[in-house]
Amino acid sequence: MPEPGRRSVITGLVTGALVLGLDPVSRTWVTAAHAGGPFDRLPPLDGRLRLDAAALDAAADDFGHIVSRRPRAVLEPGSVRDVAAMVKYCRRHGVQVAGRGQGHSVHGQCQVAGGLVVDLGTLDAIEIRGDRAVVGGGATWLALVRAALAEGRTPPVLTDYLGLSVGGTLSLGGFGGAVGHHGAQVDNVLELTVVTGKGELVTCSPTRRRDLFDAVRGGLGQVGIIVEAVVRLTPAPAAVRRYNLTYPTLEALTAVQRRMVDEGRFGYLEGSLSRAEDGSWAYVMEAVAFDATPADDERLIGDLGHASAAIDDLPYFDFLNRIAPVVEILIQLGEWARPHPWIDAFLPGSKTEELVAETLPELTPELIGQSAVILLYPIPTARVRAPLVRLAEEKHTFLFGLLRTASPGSADAATMVAANRALYERVRAAGGGRYATGAVPFSRDDWRRHFGDAWPAFRAAKRTYDPANILTPGQGIF
Repeated sequence: MPEPGRRSVITGLVTGALVLGLDPVSRTWVTAAHAGGPFDRLPPLDGRLRLDAAALDAAADDFGHIVSRRPRAVLEPGSVRDVAAMVKYCRRHGVQVAGRGQGHSVHGQCQVAGGLVVDLGTLDAIEIRGDRAVVGGGATWLALVRAALAEGRTPPVLTDYLGLSVGGTLSLGGFGGAVGHHGAQVDNVLELTVVTGKGELVTCSPTRRRDLFDAVRGGLGQVGIIVEAVVRLTPAPAAVRRYNLTYPTLEALTAVQRRMVDEGRFGYLEGSLSRAEDGSWAYVMEAVAFDATPADDERLIGDLGHASAAIDDLPYFDFLNRIAPVVEILIQLGEWARPHPWIDAFLPGSKTEELVAETLPELTPELIGQSAVILLYPIPTARVRAPLVRLAEEKHTFLFGLLRTASPGSADAATMVAANRALYERVRAAGGGRYATGAVPFSRDDWRRHFGDAWPAFRAAKRTYDPANILTPGQGIF
């Protein structure tokens, strides 16, 4: 019998009776519809394995709505033991596995054709322990922020949109406006518990299994599925004073951005570009000071040479969650459900103005869509220490984000993806690279060049922790 308090559930098959019963020899569950297939004899589970069309259709899609790969099953784990048991089972049966948090990838990265998708959303426990939080890999940053703020704490670095899973962004890097002070989100994780490609549940940290720790942070799910993270917390401010400063030229914007990120005057610093109806471009630096007042304005922005300033005050939580109302509008307009061929390029600081100036004429409404966002902000390269997060090899890297949407009347997603690839080629030739979340077709050779001198250690970790190469095939790395 299964262990006391444990259960194995298989749901959703249209054929009626789902479970034949417990096999007396293997002591695992046998399904009627899949007897003889890869999921015919399952280990005992606390959660459930779904085979129904609704679950498979959802797991075959992602936020990008560009790539579709239909899995054979979806695991909704009731515990981390479920993830370990099913990965071990899949390795034995030659089935590929991908972890999925909120499904916010844009190019099929968390999909797996004919394999198992692990829906980590059920692993969402959060415990605040003073200056750290113990968080399930499927918890969202929004949920963590709410829990931490109740204790007067906050994660030091947050992405602009909080509806992402902790495990998902730690598998990528995790960038936001506080990177100048604290690095990326992966630089602020103290410990990780992962299920490796062998089905082993392993805890790693800077002092424990460091090779695994470095291969998981920014490792794109290649050596382990993050089921729990210990994240650093800092004291939370009560409010923010936000300055949106407009500059007349691209060069004026980037010059002050470099200066401010080096000086550390603001707690949060980003930037954006937008096209006016007359075809001209607006260059805006968004700078935030925590717990500042109007009395601080002259000290904070008096010497920044902006053409205009818009200033507002917000509670800290409202600032962090500022994208949520925008998302609601995009949902109402239908834009949130359309294809999103996004790209985030990492530009070398010395070539940023040249690369952006070359790209701007290409960013016609047809090639970015109706609700596109164009980001440009500086990253002090040395602040990002996780070895697999690859920035330009210069003092400054600029994140150049083109958040395109294939809106009605715009180019189709395939055309936008091709434009992303062309931009990437230009950036790479200049010594830059890309953030691995975007819709950019990549070959295995591209991946080797992308990881550069970190590739040998990454490949060795893959061979050690996922020797059967079953994890996260949607990235196309190995």
